[in-house]
Parts: sequence; C-alpha cells; structure tokens
Amino acid sequence: MSAGVSARLLLWRELRLALRRPTQGLLPLVFFIVAASLFPLGVGPEPQRLREMAGGVIWVCALLAALLSLHALFEADAQDGTLDQLLMAPHSALRLAAVKAASHWLIHGLPLLLVAPLLGLMFGLPVSELGLLSLTLLLGTPLLSLLGGLAAALTLGLRHGALLNLLIVLPLAVPVLIFGSGALAARQAGLAVDGHLSLLAALLLAALLCVPWATAAALRISLS
Repeated sequence: MSAGVSARLLLWRELRLALRRPTQGLLPLVFFIVAASLFPLGVGPEPQRLREMAGGVIWVCALLAALLSLHALFEADAQDGTLDQLLMAPHSALRLAAVKAASHWLIHGLPLLLVAPLLGLMFGLPVSELGLLSLTLLLGTPLLSLLGGLAAALTLGLRHGALLNLLIVLPLAVPVLIFGSGALAARQAGLAVDGHLSLLAALLLAALLCVPWATAAALRISLS
C-alpha cells in the first residue's frame, strides 16, 4: 500500500471515529461559542469597546477550545493497542503524526473557523475585518493542531498528562495568539497587516516542515 493511500485511510478512520463520538467533537465548538458570547455580557454593550477587543477575545477562546481536545489525540489508540500496530510500518510514525494533526484541525479547527465570523458580527466587526479574522484563524488554527499533536505525543502515558499538555502548548502558542489578534488590532488602527500575516504564514510553514518529525520521534520514545 502506498504512503498516500495509507494516509487517506488513516484520515478516513479518524473522521469516522469522530462521527461515532459527536459529543467530543462538539464540546470545543460549544465552549468557543459560549465563552466568546459571555464577554459582551461582562464588559458591557458599548460597540466601540467590543469591536476593539473582538480579535483578542475570539483568538483566546479559539486557543482554549483547541486545548480541550488535544490530550486525547493519541490516548485512546495507545490504550487499546492500536497505536503500536499503526507504528509498525516504515515511516508510519511521521505519517500518523501528520494525519492526527490534519484530522484534529478538520474536526475541531475548521468548525471554529466557520463559526468565528458569526461571533465577529456579534462584536460589531465590519465585513472587511471579518475576512481578516478568518484569514488569521486559517493560518493559526493548523499551528495549534500541530503543536497540540507534539505535546500529546510528549505526554502520552504520563500521569497528569492533560495538565502537562497545557503547560507545553500554551507557551508555544503565544506567538500565534499575538500575531493573530495583532493583525486585527493593526487593521483597526489603520496600520498594515502584512507583517502579522507573513509571520503567521512563516510559523505555519516552519511547523509543517518540523513538527510532524518531532511528533513522530516523541511517539517512538513514548512507546519504547
């Protein structure tokens, strides 16, 4: 079986498992919507203030929502022995790391991306800023999935692994949060946003090139 066919089968397996457990897939999305919706109630309905804080609030909520589902990325497969079988083929660890990150983004990151413009409207963002918000999330949420996969592999089988996962991902995700929310703040201030978008794209490219290899190595070490 070719590597491409194997990767597609693995991805289809992850998507089918997610459909069998819809609650796990919906929980981060529900948290994202509820958490972002509570901010206007807490800070007041003043339109300008809500518009200024929209980027930061939506990005923080997206980060926290993504963290809810990261720890279990490899846990179920490790417990039932499936992970050992998946890692037996040559280069399977790299393929599995890439597929897990892709499936996590499709199941958890893509719904956040689709819902974010509606939350932006709730905060009073104009259409031009909604497009920029979606673009930053499109560049940033795959990064969160890649970093989360690495953290999940590093903490696989450890006690209090979920807490360790948070401690690993949060510092690594800070640049993504800064540049993602900063792009919207720059647009509102009348400044150029090319620098923020370029840095997000550079971070994503670097993560695509490096993080799956690191995740594969971490998986091998965790199961050795």
